Amino acid sequence: MMRPRLALVPGEPAGIGPELVVRAAQLDWDATLVVYGDAARLRRAADALSLPLHLHAPGDVAGSPRSLEIIDIPHPVAVMPGIPAPANAASVVEALTRAARACLAGHCDGMVTGPVHKAAINDGGIPFTGTTGLLAAEAGCEVVMMLANPAMRVALQTVHLPLRAVPDAITPEALARTLRIVDGALRTQFGIAEPIITVLGLNPHAGEDGHLGREELDIIAPALARLREEGLQLLGPLPADTAFLPDKLRGVDAVLAMYHDQGLPVLKHADFAHAVNITLGLPFPRVAVDHGTALDLAGRGLADPSSLFAAIRCATTLARRVAPV
Repeated sequence: MMRPRLALVPGEPAGIGPELVVRAAQLDWDATLVVYGDAARLRRAADALSLPLHLHAPGDVAGSPRSLEIIDIPHPVAVMPGIPAPANAASVVEALTRAARACLAGHCDGMVTGPVHKAAINDGGIPFTGTTGLLAAEAGCEVVMMLANPAMRVALQTVHLPLRAVPDAITPEALARTLRIVDGALRTQFGIAEPIITVLGLNPHAGEDGHLGREELDIIAPALARLREEGLQLLGPLPADTAFLPDKLRGVDAVLAMYHDQGLPVLKHADFAHAVNITLGLPFPRVAVDHGTALDLAGRGLADPSSLFAAIRCATTLARRVAPV
């Protein structure tokens, strides 16, 4: 295919997102980056970093490697770095929505998103649980969150739930839905013909044969057995404290953790700078940074762009793989 077109949304305007996008503009990518956001905010970020930035409308000839296409979505309220403005919530959501619709319409081949401040959007009067949920609603499909870095891929059975609510959310139906999405995405988006997925247990030692909890015996193991009959290659349920050892990960294409802090601390410890957040199940690739808005770093020129750069590279690769022949 030709160079993929990636919709790039900076995210929270008061956070480090605009600065990361300006740094991305300094490099020559194997994709065309189309920014959905406030052009004036990007120019102010470029001035603060003393970096060149040329923004041009889609279709115009780029002036240099430091050029970005821009779909200008102005913020109604002036932005102070590090201080979220709930009055800008609607423009942030509009940028995400328009970028998603561009991907669904085929105008863009994939989507890269910066960090979003959920509280600021909710404080602006817009119910918002996160970008992943917004994209799933726009596409009308069920999705799974998976973080990845060069060391491993970790998908999540439950995401932002309090620990008290996790066991009740782990059902045979929910496990089957998640594992089918992960298996399908590994095949279609990642080009893995026969993916192998390790499934973690919920309890310490994966329940210790029922002595430390029965979720593995009553729910997880039977669900895996039924999915194996469909052809899925699944290992587990395995104890989480040993499943991430190098010899256990060898040959494994993804790990399914039962809850957020069971799997992600291990992945981020292994390589936080190059980790990305991938939404599985969408009809287009969506890759995000794996960190937050870092309001304490905004406007200081200290933000590390490594995760955004990794997200752009990952989205470019995925866009090429899922492009129609």
